Amino acid sequence: MITKSRIQSIDLLRGLVMIIMALDHARDFFHSDVAVGNDPLDFATTSPLLFLTRWITHFCAPVFVFLSGSSVFFVSQRKSKKELSLFLFTRGAWLIFLEVAVIYFSWQSNFGYYLLILQVIWAIGISMVLLSVFIYLPKRLLFLIGLIIVLGHNTLDGFNQIDNTWHGATWSVLHVRHFFHLGANHNIFVLYPMLPWFGLMILGYFFGELYAKDFDSGRRKRILFQLSSALILLFIMLRSVNIYGDAHHWQQQSTSVYTVLSFVDTTKYPPSLLYLLMTIGPAMIFLAFAENLRSKLTDAVTIYGRVPLFYYIIHFYLIHAIAWILFFATGHSTSELDFAHRFAGFPKIFGFHLWQVYIIWAFVVLALYLPCKWYNNYKSTHRQWWLSYI
Repeated sequence: MITKSRIQSIDLLRGLVMIIMALDHARDFFHSDVAVGNDPLDFATTSPLLFLTRWITHFCAPVFVFLSGSSVFFVSQRKSKKELSLFLFTRGAWLIFLEVAVIYFSWQSNFGYYLLILQVIWAIGISMVLLSVFIYLPKRLLFLIGLIIVLGHNTLDGFNQIDNTWHGATWSVLHVRHFFHLGANHNIFVLYPMLPWFGLMILGYFFGELYAKDFDSGRRKRILFQLSSALILLFIMLRSVNIYGDAHHWQQQSTSVYTVLSFVDTTKYPPSLLYLLMTIGPAMIFLAFAENLRSKLTDAVTIYGRVPLFYYIIHFYLIHAIAWILFFATGHSTSELDFAHRFAGFPKIFGFHLWQVYIIWAFVVLALYLPCKWYNNYKSTHRQWWLSYI
């Protein structure tokens, strides 16, 4: 049996964000505020706890995408350029297929494709397909492209007028979140425009070089602290002046607490420069501190980070199954369902208090530990080709 080596700190960070991610999805399915359409980031209706419940999950997608880029670097250490390109293209196409044909049904309870949402797995998939071509560029040029995209894509914020044409669809896929009506109750929601995510994946690819086998761990820690400090300082400077990096400016609020929350309320769709600085900077600090962090708790969290796609898919289906059980257990009936106009078909009156959502979230995470542990053990001791795709 062959055990494949892993980087503990990266798996720990990825596992942590996967756990936090489940909180956001549990809130999507179960919180009563979501049922009636309230935005947890809307200061007119939210509370500090609800705001932070949503805000903390902002770390999930950028860390997930960034580390996906780093994983590409690790794969490049054992594959030729041609093999890597083929792998990126096929895995990217597979992820797009999963978004459309598998993950769709974990969100929606129908086969009518009333609402297809292009989310983070789609963004990673299309970014990998593009990267399968871009990796043939000289390294310095590829790094420069990634840097320009991440630093400069907010200059495109003013071009956000979209229509239902191929030109509009193309621009939406690149940079503008948009809801497309296709007629007969069929809709596509481009939630994750891919351009900034692609730039972030490129930078994650180069970030992986810090974890090359011959890279000194002490030097890596120093670089991580320097990079994280620079990113956080740049975030504070740019956010303070409200000039560039996020079209959604912070404002003075009724209390100092809400003013602070406004300061960190950055744009995720698409991810603004400030949003990425705010999330990737602290993530690098975590990696620096987690370099030699080992305990029973960290080992448990790491399990989720070693099988992220497996966890991602089954956690959705488990949450959705629990939602159905609780829907009928609380006295609701099929006559209340509206698949064409409501999220997962559930009516507005279906929902629970935030503290109950936290209980469901904890149950989901704990219930998935043994399946993830089993799959991690299987994946780490086998060489089947398909294991690289799940």
